[in-house]
Order: sequence, then C-alpha cells, then structure tokens
Amino acid sequence: MTRSRLNSVSLAAALAVAGVAGGAGVQLLHAQAPAHAAAPATAAAAAPVGGAAAPDFARITREQGPAVVNITVSGTRKAAQSGPDAGDDPMEFFRRFQPGAGGAMPDAPVRGNGSGFIVDANGLILTNAHVVKDATEVTVKLTDRREFTAKVLGSDERTDVAVLKIDAKDLPVVRMGSTRDLHPGDWVLAIGSPFGFENTVTAGVVSAKARALPDGSGVSFLQTDVAINPGNSGGPLFNAKGEVVGINSQIYSRSGGYQGVSFSIPVDLAVRIKDQIVATGSVQHARLGVVVQEVNQALSDSFGLAKPQGALVARVEPSGAADKAGLKAGDVIQSVDGQPIVSSGDLPAQLVQRAPGDSVSLQVWRAGKPVTVEAKLGGAEPQTASTGERADPEASGRLGLAVRPLAAQEQREAGVEGGLRVENAAGAAAKAGVRAGDLIVAANGKAVDSVESLRAAAGDSKNVALLVQRGSQRLFVAVRTS
Repeated sequence: MTRSRLNSVSLAAALAVAGVAGGAGVQLLHAQAPAHAAAPATAAAAAPVGGAAAPDFARITREQGPAVVNITVSGTRKAAQSGPDAGDDPMEFFRRFQPGAGGAMPDAPVRGNGSGFIVDANGLILTNAHVVKDATEVTVKLTDRREFTAKVLGSDERTDVAVLKIDAKDLPVVRMGSTRDLHPGDWVLAIGSPFGFENTVTAGVVSAKARALPDGSGVSFLQTDVAINPGNSGGPLFNAKGEVVGINSQIYSRSGGYQGVSFSIPVDLAVRIKDQIVATGSVQHARLGVVVQEVNQALSDSFGLAKPQGALVARVEPSGAADKAGLKAGDVIQSVDGQPIVSSGDLPAQLVQRAPGDSVSLQVWRAGKPVTVEAKLGGAEPQTASTGERADPEASGRLGLAVRPLAAQEQREAGVEGGLRVENAAGAAAKAGVRAGDLIVAANGKAVDSVESLRAAAGDSKNVALLVQRGSQRLFVAVRTS
C-alpha cells in the first residue's frame, strides 16, 4: 500500500471479493527471536468482575498448555530493499515480521520463531502460513523439551493457515471450540512464544467479532485486547472453557509491538482449511467475481435504502460467477443464503466459508426493489484492466467536475464502454473524494459518455451516485450537491 493509495479518501475503500483490495494498519506476527530464551507461564488471578468470577486461567494453562508448541524455522529468502518511502507512512502497517527484510542480501540465511498447537495426538499441528513461509527446515519444540523436525503438509496464504506434521504419538491435544457462542466482552487467553519466550500466557477480552481487514484475505477476524507480539503467531486463543476459538495472527501497531489491538483467525475457518490440506494437500477458495464497497448514508439515500447496510457492487468482473448470474454494478447485496450482509466485509467473510462450485442465493437491492440472484461460485483469479490518458476538459456544472469523453483507444485500455475522464475536481465532487484522472462510468445507475449525459443522469438530485473507476478498482461515490 502506497501513500497515494491511502490518501485517496473514500475511493480507497474498495474491497475485492472474495479478496479485499487495499491495505491498512495490521502486522503479521512472525519475527526472528532467540530460540533459547524461555519464561514460565503466568496466569491472571481469578477475581470478581461485574459480580462474576473471572475464568480459572491457571487451570486452562495447566490443562491446555502442554499442547502448545514453539516453532523455529530456518531457510533462505530473497529480501527486497526498502523503498524510498518505506516506513514513513504511519498508516502502512501490513508488514510481515520476516527476518532479513529491508536490506538483507539476496538468498541470505534466516531464522524465525512462532507458535502452534497440536490438534491430533499423532502429531498434526496448526499454525500460521506466514510462520513457515520460505522455510527449508521447521523444528517443533514441545513443553517437555523434546524437539522434532516437522513436515509442512500444506499452507494457505490467503487465510494464513498452515498444517504441520511431526513423527510422534500419544501427544497432548487442545480442545477445539467454536466462535458461534463467543461474544464481545467474553474472556479469552493466549499461549505462545512472543520474542522466543516459550509458553507465555496473556489474557483479555473479545473486542469484536467478524472484523474485516483490508488484507486481501476475506477472513472474518476475532478482535481482542490480548497482548500479542512477534512470536505469538500461530498460537491458540482459548475461551473461558479452555477451548481453542482462534489462531493468533495479526496486530494493529505503529511500533511493531502490541498496542492493544490483536486479531485471530476463527477456529471454525481454520479447521475447514486444515481438513482440505489434510485431505488434498491444497486449498480451494470460492470467488464471486465482484468488487464491493461500503454503503454510507449518502449512498443509502441515493439508492433508496432504508438503512446504510449491505455490500454495494462497484464492479462485476467479466465472465465471472457474478456476471453469469446477472449481478450488476449498483446492486446492493443484502444477504447470502439468508445471512445478512451489514457491511461490505461481511460478504467475503461469508464466501470464504464456501468452495468453488457451491451455489448461493443472494438477496439484492436493485433499482429501488429487492430481487433474488442465484450464483454458482467460481475459483479463478481474474485479470484486471488498466486505464489510459489525455485530451481537453469540459465543465459539468454543480458537481464541480471538469470532464471529457474517452477516446476509443482509452476505452479499450480501461475496459469500459463510453465513460468520462475527470480533468479537474472541485466543490462537491472533490469533497466526496473524486480526483483528476478518475473515470466516471455511470451516474445514478445510468451509463455516461458525454457531458450532456452526465448532466441528464444527475438531474436535480441532491445525492448523485457516481460509478468511478480508478486504476483497476471501481466503486460508487455519493456526491452531495446541496
């Protein structure tokens, strides 16, 4: 994520389904750490909270801790040099704690440290994919200090889940739970190896469920305030009953360390990924083939919605599942198989649970009324188009835009029919986030190819919904004209 993309105001919010376009302040937790350093587990004392006793963290640690493992990896990797503005943007935090990053020589030897947990007594272990990425040797250390060389059965970078296998039997295993009965405010506990300090225990509460992050995964994360640091990656998150409910994966940080916001992969999703890897050695993800964005109050008013909820379709990828099903730009997806879509991040979170070939029923708001669309999900990643350049502007009145029609070559390069290039944006349009170089594809659901067609489509509306293409992304922007 570059500074320019972060400064694109409302237009940077486009989410690619079932992937999410963009980036924001989250760090993956894998870090180089001294493997020999160790600290004893600590536990929070049970104390009355709101009239009820806190969970017995000591018991959970005593019973479940032996199934938590320390993972050490070694290998070689090519490390790209830092860019000229690397690290100078306080909002760019999607950086993996990979040893050797930012200036290491190509093919430099690296070592790293993470966590994991045993899910099968015959040596099956769950961890994060980024913990074992680029590793040529993976060593698993148990709490009884035995060490094993592990085989990576498979990993899925999109959901950040990996499965390891060690040659051992009769191992302690964690108790698996579910996030279905987990609520914000519930107690949770993490065990892992932050900075190499094995079997470290930290505790806190669930801050939020179903948190969508702009990391391209589509994972509906658990957000907690549990202290998580580099080396905790891949470790388990337990509920108050001592059941695993998540895999600790990411933190939001400007410093590189814990700052009060942590994210975990829901165990329900991790188990589904694990089962695919064990059965086939690979993972398949479903794809609807749309780019969606949030519905704010202005867009809700423009589309005649009762509430600013749903996933607004900004772009339908040609020949994708959505295109074949008849979805259109301007549709607002309100539910998937009866599951409500409140925010745009809910859509990829629903789809990541499904497989290519699955059929889904989408409840859609279109042209002021609800319709049902049946779609058969695909799996291939599509190609995206880029935009063209140049010519003379014409003014388009109260929107505050200077636009011009696209030449035929520009249309082909941008993958659009018709369309207007923004030469200058001021007033209402600039305030909404439109800027020079954007392409306006439609206004209030009507295609535009001239200044006159833009004026006609806008009419006297106080809220004009512009379908804007910027680079390979499309999204709607609500321009309030009064």
